[in-house]
Amino acid sequence: MPPPLLTLQDIALTFGTTPLLAGADLSVSAGDRMCLVGRNGSGKSTLLKIAAGLMQSDAGRRFAQPGATIQYLPQEPDFGGYSTTLAYVEAGFGHAAAAADHYRAVYLLEQLGLTGAEDPQRLSGGEARRTALARVLAPEPDILLLDEPTNHLDLPGIEWLESELARLKSGLVLISHDRRLLERLSRTTVWLDRGITRVLDQGFAHFEPWRDQVLEQEELERHKLGRKIVMEEDWLRYGVTARRKRNQKRLADLHALRKKHKEQRGALGRVKLEAAEADLSGRLVIVADHVSKSFGDRAVVRDVSTRIMRGDRVGIVGRNGAGKTTLLNLLTGDLMPDSGEIRLGTNLARITLDQRRETLDPAETLSRTLTGGKGDTVDVGGRKQHVIGYMKEFLFAPEQANTPVGVLSGGERGRLTLALAFATPSNLLILDEPTNDLDLETLELLQERLADYAGTVLLVSHDRDFLDRVVTSVMATEGDGRWTEYAGGYSDMLAQRGAAVAAAPVERPKTPGTTSTVATSPPRTAARKLSFKDKHALETLPARMEALEKDIGRLNTVLADPDLYARQPSRFTEATKALEAAQAALAAAEEQWLELEMLRESLEGA
Repeated sequence: MPPPLLTLQDIALTFGTTPLLAGADLSVSAGDRMCLVGRNGSGKSTLLKIAAGLMQSDAGRRFAQPGATIQYLPQEPDFGGYSTTLAYVEAGFGHAAAAADHYRAVYLLEQLGLTGAEDPQRLSGGEARRTALARVLAPEPDILLLDEPTNHLDLPGIEWLESELARLKSGLVLISHDRRLLERLSRTTVWLDRGITRVLDQGFAHFEPWRDQVLEQEELERHKLGRKIVMEEDWLRYGVTARRKRNQKRLADLHALRKKHKEQRGALGRVKLEAAEADLSGRLVIVADHVSKSFGDRAVVRDVSTRIMRGDRVGIVGRNGAGKTTLLNLLTGDLMPDSGEIRLGTNLARITLDQRRETLDPAETLSRTLTGGKGDTVDVGGRKQHVIGYMKEFLFAPEQANTPVGVLSGGERGRLTLALAFATPSNLLILDEPTNDLDLETLELLQERLADYAGTVLLVSHDRDFLDRVVTSVMATEGDGRWTEYAGGYSDMLAQRGAAVAAAPVERPKTPGTTSTVATSPPRTAARKLSFKDKHALETLPARMEALEKDIGRLNTVLADPDLYARQPSRFTEATKALEAAQAALAAAEEQWLELEMLRESLEGA
């Protein structure tokens, strides 16, 4: 086994009164493939900065072999003093760039979709991340320390990075929320938990069962310690008083046990996510019929047709700039198409989680954000809960109640956005990059809750594992504004498609006279001709469904009057029966229209 190139021993660091690191160790040799995992706020980024020599610990020792080259990728790189992206990348060589270094820098920038002439001060989040990656990869260092390298990267960028890191011979320490990346690259897992590090000599794929076993053993030890304290207290109360000296000794032991028990730092709880669900929506949630959208001469969405039913969980994937957010906004009615029609179902109660957390006011406190500034309780799906208790469910400490949102970490802001979203009744969740900055435990629980969610989910994400665990179908860009829907998750899409999402638009041969549509692969209806009655129903049902939706909306407004039953009980009963009849009629009309539309498509396909 080669000697370590970088060693951290017994690293301690305290911010305020709480120790962040309390005896953390790290040892990296040539060719190591390590992932560093732990909760948000556990000190992973801090430990990586200490390893890079950018931060001084309060105690402990850092040793790097003389001559060993170390490159560190921060979450927020500093581009100050550089006129171009190429100049920034070449500065990473640490000396005047030779011709070979120059070509290596240009090659990496081109592979990452950049020219090298960009102004570093005007880069988007994705461009900044790709530039910073080119800088740390270019020298091919002995050790690479990477803090969330996939943040702001699209799927092609993530898959290119994965292959590039697998090729390098550098020792690697990786922090990432991308489970697929961790599983494929890591051979050792370092778990930072309550200030100390534990090492598993296996990759991340084996981490979770091992972690659960460690925590179960800890809980057993805590239970044994508690029982021993009870036994000692009982002995002191009822033991033989003549043995006074021994009593004093056991009393001192008891105090020591109590002190140990008090100082034990228990494992952090899990985030409690329970989606408050509204009444069911109609069976048809979204119908897109030959929808197109262009910006200038560029077609972003071209002739897309799809149907999204209640309970569907649809993932939208593609490179940056492919039009994922445009397609999402079209499907939700936030953006009008240039041509075609978008029809939204009835009784939709929608919640949107945006990736930039723009709905959060940085000047507002955590508690006022959750309560809306109204008292000290949160309305969670129609029931009142004290704000401190609700904060604890999302791993916020009570003393953070008056903390301004603006000083929260990215992960904490992510949890706050989830807390707001899941407190509001909904049957349609719109998620735009929801996994950014979430730790693995919170991400795992979010996946479980989405899988149990009775409503409909529209999801934009670059997280391949998250897509595989959550969605029932994937809408992927094919280039030139064309989109195709594949049944299953991201891996299923690859199996059906035979390739990953391309980094550049993919032009596919097109048969003259045909148009591209989203392939929803409905079950084929037995072939028969459309009768005159069927054709008439197809033409008239949309108007009938629209009229029924208006009736349902009017009746819901009538029944929303809290005094109606006391004032006019007969009117309340009449409106309730009319609402039930209208909802049943709408469901039947939707079912009939869906069956006829599928029949029409199968006949046209034949």
